[in-house]
Amino acid sequence: MKISAKQKGVLAGISTGFMATSLLIGAGILLNPFHYPADTSNVEGLAVAMRCCALLAVFVALSVGRLAKQRFFNPEDIDGGGLSEGSAEAQVLQSVLQNTVEQTLLAVLVYMAWAATMPGEWLSVLPLAAISFAIGRLLFFAGYRRGAPSRALGFALTFYPSVGMLLVIVGRQLWLLL
Repeated sequence: MKISAKQKGVLAGISTGFMATSLLIGAGILLNPFHYPADTSNVEGLAVAMRCCALLAVFVALSVGRLAKQRFFNPEDIDGGGLSEGSAEAQVLQSVLQNTVEQTLLAVLVYMAWAATMPGEWLSVLPLAAISFAIGRLLFFAGYRRGAPSRALGFALTFYPSVGMLLVIVGRQLWLLL
């Protein structure tokens, strides 16, 4: 099967995102760049996670605000997506919002699980993942209209840290059970 130029572009973006995620999680665990102590309590860990989630919320708010502005200033869109088909611009902004909400939900759940179950000195992964999320969302927003290859890295920097962390959580919990 031959892959298209778009598929090659997406593969390049997600491969870069995968490598960055591997480095991010590895550096967070092995180097502890934010110097969290091993005896960090669960309450302190959850506080770190909540601070990181506040950064994620900024991107949901930006997405909602961009769509709300589009709807307010465009008569075709003002009644909302449930009452009209909406302009092409509103459909794009709705898609970006939907993806941002999905990514944020996954990240919040994983961040909370990480904070509650991982060793204190592994907490540096959380702010690193939140920074990756922010960079990823900015790249996703900027590249969305140019197609899948242009948004692939942004998607990967948002999605892969959450999935990678989830795999580490599940793997560690299975290891502890054995």
